[in-house]
Amino acid sequence: MQSGWLVILPQLFLATGGLLIFCVGAFLRKRPERLLFNLALAAVLCSLVAAAVPWPAGIFEGMVDGGGYARFFNVLFSAITLLTLFISFHYANSKGFSGDEYYGLILYAAAGMMLVASAVHWLIFFLGLELLSISLYVLIASPRGEPYSNEAAVKYFIMGSVASGFLTFGISLLYAVTGKMNIAESLGSTAAASEAGMIVALGLILVGIGFKVSLVPFHLWTPDVYQGAPAPVTAFLSTGSKAALFSALLRFALYGADGGAWETLVPVLWVLAAVTMLAGNITALMQTRLKRLLAYSSVAQMGYLLMALLAVRQNGAAAVMFYTAVYAFMDFGAFGTVALLSATRSDMDALEEYRGMGYLHPWKAALLSVCLFSLAGLPPTAGFIGKFALFQATLQGGFLTLALIGIVAAILSLYYYLKVIAVLYMRGADRAIDISETRGYGTFTCAAVLSVIFILGLFPSPLFLLITQILSAFSI
Repeated sequence: MQSGWLVILPQLFLATGGLLIFCVGAFLRKRPERLLFNLALAAVLCSLVAAAVPWPAGIFEGMVDGGGYARFFNVLFSAITLLTLFISFHYANSKGFSGDEYYGLILYAAAGMMLVASAVHWLIFFLGLELLSISLYVLIASPRGEPYSNEAAVKYFIMGSVASGFLTFGISLLYAVTGKMNIAESLGSTAAASEAGMIVALGLILVGIGFKVSLVPFHLWTPDVYQGAPAPVTAFLSTGSKAALFSALLRFALYGADGGAWETLVPVLWVLAAVTMLAGNITALMQTRLKRLLAYSSVAQMGYLLMALLAVRQNGAAAVMFYTAVYAFMDFGAFGTVALLSATRSDMDALEEYRGMGYLHPWKAALLSVCLFSLAGLPPTAGFIGKFALFQATLQGGFLTLALIGIVAAILSLYYYLKVIAVLYMRGADRAIDISETRGYGTFTCAAVLSVIFILGLFPSPLFLLITQILSAFSI
């Protein structure tokens, strides 16, 4: 079914806002301090409203989905972008990179996330992913003169380019085999599902996406990039881009689960999920820097999501959608705490620097602690409900061994999450850190993330019901 421009209204607001910010930055040299920030904030709020309003569902020009599935993730990306702007304002000002390129590229990156999640055509999927990736390359290098940020940007650019190459070859070969550029038609083709060309094409696509979501063994760039990037950009990268790619993976799984090409990937995905969960958590045990620890933690979280993705026909889709939303908030809260505590200095990274922060800055420490509890899957947080749903779906799908591996990995993760919390509260601080400038936006960010984690942990049924309704209306 065709639909009008309302389908892509959230993306249009972000693209228009980014263009306006670039024009203001280029032609209005003397401008109020908050002008660029306010323009970005207005664009994101308009996009959030446009994504939340239930416009008539449809497919724009046969390429962009405007149904409930796409709107769900568009709302999530808008919320993450909004929180990123809040934690970026004082941070970027104090470090001297709060120009039009920073705020404009955040909007374009968010638009790329939405295109990736909404794409029903391989061309739009690839263009959305490239828009997201190119924006992130520049955002990571935003602090000019910072060697670690520049190094992280170069590493991410090189690895991202390699991933894009694999993805391009995979999509091209898939088109050669099926003659279709529509994602549903190409992946749902039962006739070509067992052909050698189809298997190779899917393997190349999986490698390209595996780089982007940090699946083992394609994850080696993750800790270096997360450590070198500015903390707000790390929060944005670790949540929005991962959620966007997993929303696309879930769409692919739904299209190809009934006898289509997806079935051929199950053994490979089984191994990737197991190795990713174990390698991410085991490597995190040895980390003494918070951003690297959280980087390996995010690798492990991708393994949990991939585990449930195998059981897409046994309620795994609902579990993946729920946990993707929960993961975005709890991982954002963890990296957001680093940004809020580092707004007037270099990023706090060594665990020793967080000693006694629970007493000096109780709100920020509480946010970090709750997010770590949620990432560990402890009640009464949303992470507990999310992990329970993931493991339940995996067991219902008949993947008992994989679920047991996931449980062992989750138990291992308790050590390094609790290690950070012990540093926050078990010893006194050596020095105080002035974060008075961040209190307004910082308090709002803390309250918003904590509210989401606890509300979804105590009352998950409304969101699960919404997700069930969205999936029941999901159509090829």
